[in-house]
Amino acid sequence: MKTILITNDDGFESPALLALREVLLPLARVIVVAPANERSACGHSLTLTAPLHFVAVGNDFYKLNGTPTDCIYLALHSLFKNKPKPDIIVSGINLGSNMGEDTTYSGTVGAAMEGSIAQIPSLALSQVMNKGHYKGDFSLAKKVAFEIVSLIFAKGFPLPERQFLNINIPDCGIEDFKGYKVCELGYRVYGNDAHLHRNPRGEEHYWLGIHPLEWQQRTDEYNDFKAVAENYVAITPLHIDLTSYNEIQKVREWI
Repeated sequence: MKTILITNDDGFESPALLALREVLLPLARVIVVAPANERSACGHSLTLTAPLHFVAVGNDFYKLNGTPTDCIYLALHSLFKNKPKPDIIVSGINLGSNMGEDTTYSGTVGAAMEGSIAQIPSLALSQVMNKGHYKGDFSLAKKVAFEIVSLIFAKGFPLPERQFLNINIPDCGIEDFKGYKVCELGYRVYGNDAHLHRNPRGEEHYWLGIHPLEWQQRTDEYNDFKAVAENYVAITPLHIDLTSYNEIQKVREWI
């Protein structure tokens, strides 16, 4: 039997994580290792200053007091120690988009990145939410997860090692879904959404808010923002190598 390892960054009780587990169970043995608390925007971070421990919360279901990357790292080095690796790692379904430069902040993407380092086919799944909290039944997201994982099992993973798939699902119903669009990352437009408050003692503190989903076109090609805006599922292959190869010679001459 195939094995799928899943995690997320919204916490082990997220309804989107449970929906993902439910839809993948007919395809394989599904093992869940997810953070005990929400760990959004933690990126590809490991916990190095506190002890970590698994807590079983169900059959093949664990919570961990760490980041999504911790979940994948420790699962592979404990639950799968001296055993075959998972066939696929799926991180998600994230409550909110992970497009453009947001991929560098995302704990969802960070977990998929960790899976790719371990040379396991990995993907990050995110449900775009243009209207605040998502109140749907995740029907489209579940359909996408099932189809993509089934395709990987049938045809193999399309990417070489240390690369993974970042998938964003539009905020629409199945009836309005137009299909899949393989595309590049767009340019995310950020503003200043830091809110200053004072506690009863007059001490200042800030809350960081959520930026509107604004973006700019990078090239004439489709990007992830444009794709989901037109009700396509955006699929973007990502790689861990951050080297700017086109600038190597320029920096050599500069130095």
